[in-house]
Amino acid sequence: MSTWSRPVILLLCGLLLLTVSIAVLNTLVPLWLTHDRLPTWQVGLVSSSFFTGNLVGTLVAGWLIKRLGFNYSYYLATAVFALATVWLGMSSGFMAWSLGRFAAGMGCALIWVVVESALMCSGTVRNRGQLLAAYMMVYYLGTVVGQLLVSKVSTELMSVLPWVTGVMIAAILPLVFTKVNSGGEEEEAPGRMWSMLRRRSARLGINGCIISGVVLGSLYGLMPLWLSHQGMSDASVGYWMALLVSAGIIGQWPVGRLADRFGRLLVLRVQVFVMIVGAIAMLSDAAMGPALFVLGCAGFTLYPVAMSWACEKVSRHELVAMNQALLLSYTIGSLAGPTMTSMLMQHYSDNLLFVMIATVALVYLVMLLRKADQHATPIAHA
Repeated sequence: MSTWSRPVILLLCGLLLLTVSIAVLNTLVPLWLTHDRLPTWQVGLVSSSFFTGNLVGTLVAGWLIKRLGFNYSYYLATAVFALATVWLGMSSGFMAWSLGRFAAGMGCALIWVVVESALMCSGTVRNRGQLLAAYMMVYYLGTVVGQLLVSKVSTELMSVLPWVTGVMIAAILPLVFTKVNSGGEEEEAPGRMWSMLRRRSARLGINGCIISGVVLGSLYGLMPLWLSHQGMSDASVGYWMALLVSAGIIGQWPVGRLADRFGRLLVLRVQVFVMIVGAIAMLSDAAMGPALFVLGCAGFTLYPVAMSWACEKVSRHELVAMNQALLLSYTIGSLAGPTMTSMLMQHYSDNLLFVMIATVALVYLVMLLRKADQHATPIAHA
């Protein structure tokens, strides 16, 4: 199948619309709860319920795709997300909103597994890096567009919910006009997620997704706090966070192409080394702009390369289970990273944010260097 086939393009179009909705709601839900004068711990638990839904959605995604296929699983996941969003406008209170955000988290996790698995099944060893780079570029672009919309339109609850729900429904339309096939043999039994987590040949990819979750979760959650503690205004914090995400967008395509051409292992080593350099530069008196750009470029491109590394180690009929395992690994890392890092920052110093990033990156670099002569490159396989 061609790299930019009709199903691939339509999948990415649907993902873009859904990501805009996700970004808008992730920003506004805590603000709406704060306006309703809920205590901070309840606002935090409502946010956590979304990520708990991500975990549950990841666990059931393989079973759902096996029975319904990619198209109908996508329709169902989008419908769950839309209904959970409508529920926010029909209910009030801590428990009701926690339930709504839990359901939304399940729907989003199902969408991610469906789209990632469909792209992997549509691609080959030679072009999966490019497909995943395009996937991440669309995801981050949708996130930026969502944040811009928040700053431009009314943020009242009943003003936002109608058009956000409409965008979700519109995201179903692209897949109505195409059928996404797994491309595998029908008689082959699909792989199981837990066996994928124990697959030794894919261990570096799985570990890379965990490290990526730790790094990105810490950057997303704690970088604004670090910037604020440096005495910056909210506008300045927004500027530097935009630079961080923009670096990730810019780096996706060239890194994906390099991974396809020279092999995932070499690119992973360079990425992790550059991440360590960027984190150390943030600790020094070096110019913050270039340091933050380097850190964002390396950190935000780690997940797709690690994912494509793991996916090339399994058969085509095992790709859905492997994508479940990788998303679960990333989610666990993104939950654990900010928790550990925030405690260290509170008790010692804000600069431990970058010490933590450099430390986990160094641990992963040691793993990558230990595998020096044990892995062939994707081109050798091809």
